[in-house]
Amino acid sequence: MLEDRKMKTQSHVSSIFDIAKDTVLFLVLSCYYILESLFWTLVPNALRPMKSLKGDIVLVTGGGGGVGRRLAIRLARLGAKVVIWDINEDALNKTCSAVRDEGYEAKSYVVDLADRAAVYKAAQKVKREVGKVDVLINNAGIVFGETLLELNDTAIERTYKVNILSHYWTVKAFLPDMIENGKGHIVTVGSVAGLLGTYRCTDYSATKFATVGFHESLFTELRAHGHSSIYATLVCPYYINTGMFDGVSPRLMPMLEPDYVAETMIDSIRKNEVNCIMPGSVKYLLPLKCLLPAKMCWDLMHRVMKGPQSMMELKKKPQAT
Repeated sequence: MLEDRKMKTQSHVSSIFDIAKDTVLFLVLSCYYILESLFWTLVPNALRPMKSLKGDIVLVTGGGGGVGRRLAIRLARLGAKVVIWDINEDALNKTCSAVRDEGYEAKSYVVDLADRAAVYKAAQKVKREVGKVDVLINNAGIVFGETLLELNDTAIERTYKVNILSHYWTVKAFLPDMIENGKGHIVTVGSVAGLLGTYRCTDYSATKFATVGFHESLFTELRAHGHSSIYATLVCPYYINTGMFDGVSPRLMPMLEPDYVAETMIDSIRKNEVNCIMPGSVKYLLPLKCLLPAKMCWDLMHRVMKGPQSMMELKKKPQAT
């Protein structure tokens, strides 16, 4: 019995030593990581190494308009082989025309991202006709702009299918090839509404919160299994002036322009950033929701930022039936 007790004591001491050793190593590395982050933050993009996308097959969902169209054009300019998915065929044709007008080519597919079988079928078609995808940008998203009790059940389900469930199907379709090739990049487009609950967005905000969890878990899985050459980037923009949030007039910050969002996203991809929040100032405000009293947060949102009031002007979209 004394021998057992002695062994347990030694094991306990060893465990404490290991924790102390790992903590010291973490603190030392933390200093390096902070200095590295500060350095690259201060260095202009023109002076820092940016990975090339030339020759890479880049698939953009929701590429029929808005930010998706701007992404397609900019990616083509960088020499990428652009593949566009959207449910709207006319919008797809306009994007392809815009790309061709600049002297480039883009391949388009009509895909309903709410249909899992359609996503898998389109993925196989892309592999046959274009090749294995190197960069996947899950950009598609929808919003209906209703309060919870005004939303019908079908609209709620469709929001979840397009805004988050489709990410599972696209990543499952293309990630195995990235692992086989030893390189790849998965871009998850969330929203600031996925970091801070928004009025008239119980469905939209919830799905965007889910994209944050999806990205963080996926990042963890890739790193834990040693796939360090497959990158994951989360993009969380503020309101974008694309028509999605027509009628909304934010009080403190103007809406972001699609060209700025597309350019910033591509820069973030080329820098292999893990998180990209637009504008950058928002990330310094978000911790306040955890640090301040709940009543104070509400007063800040309602009285100073007037978030709910601005969202009351949002033009409603036709609900799914």
